[in-house]
Amino acid sequence: MWLVIPCYRVKAHILQVIAKAPSWIEGIVCVDDACPDGSGDFIEANAKDPRVVVVRLEQNQGVGGATMAGYREAARRGGEVLVKVDGDDQMDLGNIAQLVAPILLGEADYAKGNRFTSISHLRDMPSVRVFGNAALSFAAKVSTGYWNIFDPTNGFTAIEAQVARIVMEKRVSRRFFFETDLLYHLGTLRAVVRDVPMPARYADEVSNLRIGAIVGPFALKHLRNFAQRVLGQYFVRDFHVASLELVSGMFFILFGLGYAAHYVATRRPGQAASAGVVMAAALPVILGAQLLLQALNFDVLNVPTRPIHPYLRTVARMEAEEATS
Repeated sequence: MWLVIPCYRVKAHILQVIAKAPSWIEGIVCVDDACPDGSGDFIEANAKDPRVVVVRLEQNQGVGGATMAGYREAARRGGEVLVKVDGDDQMDLGNIAQLVAPILLGEADYAKGNRFTSISHLRDMPSVRVFGNAALSFAAKVSTGYWNIFDPTNGFTAIEAQVARIVMEKRVSRRFFFETDLLYHLGTLRAVVRDVPMPARYADEVSNLRIGAIVGPFALKHLRNFAQRVLGQYFVRDFHVASLELVSGMFFILFGLGYAAHYVATRRPGQAASAGVVMAAALPVILGAQLLLQALNFDVLNVPTRPIHPYLRTVARMEAEEATS
């Protein structure tokens, strides 16, 4: 069990975070993400915990790039479950046991915190963050296919090392979209994701996230991931009844709208539409909407339920035995 802590302007809190690491944690990887405050040097000079390992990045890569670098180092040193926490002391490390339990029990490949499981958990969260996280959560459900999770931007996460090794080879977003984009790529692997309830914590830390600057880029990335997911999941890697419902639903809706537009463009001035014309336009739209709702229902029920890491571990063990024989 290893902790991965991206470090960027967290000198005021990082030693507190390290000190709170449970005794059963095997190692702590602190990633200096080209921090202008010299976080790496500060940690090496002041952290007395022998479990601490400092990784320095020559260029700032964002929270995603720093986390991936930490995953790589922790996995190289033998970590089997990798827990990512922020260095600003917003996360209660007393919840790590609950976070890693689904992975250790073989019930999940990836676990993440969810601050929205109880109203009492949200008392310390600013109202604008509550609204923003709710909106981002719905968008993430659509784009990732994980309809069973909430609070996608929560950075308190745990991942099985074999799954992390595969994810590290993918083009996961390196900046603030990292957590959500990681969920999308986990979805392409059919990995099982589990939410773990935990309260929000806010103190005197300063967030580097600016809501106005990320709304547009986030919306485009969600749209891109949704389109890629639907194409890959329902037309490339497999073909379900939902694939037929999607195609048929879009066809009927476009036909109905096109028929209505054609009638409006070609009718004589003042000519009223007959009941037949109205039904010829409305009925395909209604039928198409029903088909799309059926496809949506199939997608909601198609959330991965069988963890992939037992299979990956077995393959890795067999390959290692083959290499040494």
